Amino acid sequence: MKKGLSNFFENYLTKNPLFINKKALQGNFTPENIPHRDEQIKQLANILAPALRLEKPSNVFCYGKSGTGKTCVTDYVTSQVYDLSKKKKIDLKICYLNCKLKKIADTEYRLIAELARNFNVEVPATGLPTEEVYKIFVKAIDTKGKKLLILILDEIDQLVSKVGDGVLYNLTRINSGLKNCELSIIGISNDLLFTDNLDPRIKSSLSEEELVFPPYNAIQLQDILRERSKIAFRANVVEEGVIQKCAAYAAREHGDARRALELLRVAGELAERSGSEIIQIRHIDGAEEKIEKDTVLDVVRTQPKQSQVTLYSILKVCNNGKQIFTGDVYDFYKNICKDVGLKPLTQRRISDIIAELDMFGIINARVVSKGRYGRTKEISIGIPSSTMPKIEETLQEGLGL
Repeated sequence: MKKGLSNFFENYLTKNPLFINKKALQGNFTPENIPHRDEQIKQLANILAPALRLEKPSNVFCYGKSGTGKTCVTDYVTSQVYDLSKKKKIDLKICYLNCKLKKIADTEYRLIAELARNFNVEVPATGLPTEEVYKIFVKAIDTKGKKLLILILDEIDQLVSKVGDGVLYNLTRINSGLKNCELSIIGISNDLLFTDNLDPRIKSSLSEEELVFPPYNAIQLQDILRERSKIAFRANVVEEGVIQKCAAYAAREHGDARRALELLRVAGELAERSGSEIIQIRHIDGAEEKIEKDTVLDVVRTQPKQSQVTLYSILKVCNNGKQIFTGDVYDFYKNICKDVGLKPLTQRRISDIIAELDMFGIINARVVSKGRYGRTKEISIGIPSSTMPKIEETLQEGLGL
């Protein structure tokens, strides 16, 4: 086996790769040219330009659906501001945090501790009052020689959902305690209604400026894919029609450029694995199926145990080939709870979990009336049958069945 693998890898190295720079198709890649975002780039540049005179820019809030270029544009503009500040020896620091990362932003303590670490100040993982961690952070940015700090909070809505909007109030109030430095915040959110639910005081201070990123249409996505494919692939390895189909898939998903790039990258990987010398339309179809399967499995793995038991019950009851309702699932669910040592929830709560699974698109749940017997949910599977065995296996592993 060892020799066989050695030959396999030797043969792999002799083949001409389809990719020359796969990073160009990854979400964290910032290209030199960002198509169809000139207006947003210009607006953000105008907002941040005063930083180069050590004047505090307005706080700015960027919002739009996933894959509309918010992070890419922010990184592009702030990188150019920072590069010029270094050239001109301007005391400016830019700090980026992804609030979706659990280890960074699942508590207010961890968030502020991570900010302090960006200034080479170590904070214990636990043990201090949050107020004390704020003091450490304020002291760090006020004594390290920097006159201005631009703080980028990506997926800021995730932060608020975990720890509440009090953290934003505290951050926007930090300037009142600073003597030598000023803090400006750039918030990035996929939730278009995020600011509507903020405390009015926080909204007025955080969203001094707002940038809207509309979804890309299919033609715009084609332009983006063509630009990136020139960087990512060798010449003439992308078959005619591949870019168009890839863009059409992503346009269906609310104009998500990140989704389009992922589709093209996975299609390229599938083509290479199959030994094809070009990326064909069939590889896009395969990539779509693979990504959908991987996405569903990721959702399933991260669900709480009660949701996993509920979904497992639905899959097993549906396997019997009959029309199922909430009551059918609940009877099976109670038995599985005994097997895995969980205390059963009420049928009303299970109905809520079924609604949550419906939102993920894993199942379809339709409320139907049963006359004098009340209302219930009619449930069907919302994922391809080819994916179900892998989901069952993942659930059995997670539940210890």
